[in-house]
Amino acid sequence: MMFKAPDHIRYKMFAAHLSPELRKSHGVRSLPIRSGDTVRIMRGDHEGFEGKISRVDRKRYRVFVEGLTREKVDGTTIFLPIHPSKVMITSLNLDDKWRKEILKRKKEAPTKAEEVKEKPKKAVAIKEEIVEEKPIPKEEKPKKRKPRAKRKPAAKKAVKAKVKKAEKEEKPKAKKPRTKRKPAKKIETEGGT
Repeated sequence: MMFKAPDHIRYKMFAAHLSPELRKSHGVRSLPIRSGDTVRIMRGDHEGFEGKISRVDRKRYRVFVEGLTREKVDGTTIFLPIHPSKVMITSLNLDDKWRKEILKRKKEAPTKAEEVKEKPKKAVAIKEEIVEEKPIPKEEKPKKRKPRAKRKPAAKKAVKAKVKKAEKEEKPKAKKPRTKRKPAKKIETEGGT
C-alpha cells in the first residue's frame, strides 16, 4: 500500500514532529518535511546530528540531510538516506505562502474541537436535571439465556417437525399399482399338447 500510494498520500507520510519551541509558537504537533527545513536526527547511528534537508525522496520514503554523507569505495561521497520518522524539525522553511496557510488552518482546528466539546456538556446537564425529578426504577436483571447445549435438542425437534410437514405437503399419496392378473390355468389334455 505504501509503495503504490499516490503523491498526495505520500506527502502526509513524510510528517515529522516539531521541536517543543516550534510547538508552542505555532500550536502544531507535526508537519510534513520539506527541503530547506532544519532537522535533528533523534534515532539511529547519527543521533543528535543537525542539518538542513537538501532533498526529499518520495519514491523511497527517505530524506537527505546536508553534511550527513559517506564515502563510497571509488571515492565519491553520497548523502545518507534517513526515514522522516527518525527526525525532529527544529526550524521551518516558511518561504512558501501555502505552508503558512497550512499552519494557520492546523492551529485553528483545536479551537473548533473545544467548542464542540462544550456544547454536549450543557445538554448533559439538562438531562441530569430531568433524571433527578423522576424516580429511578429498580434495575431489572436481564434474562439469562440457556447454554447452547441445552437449546439444541429443542431446535432440532422444531426443524424435524418442519421437514416432516413439508414432506407431507409435497408428496401426494401414491396410487396403488393395479394387481396383475393371474395367468389362466392350462388345461391339460390327454394328447400332451
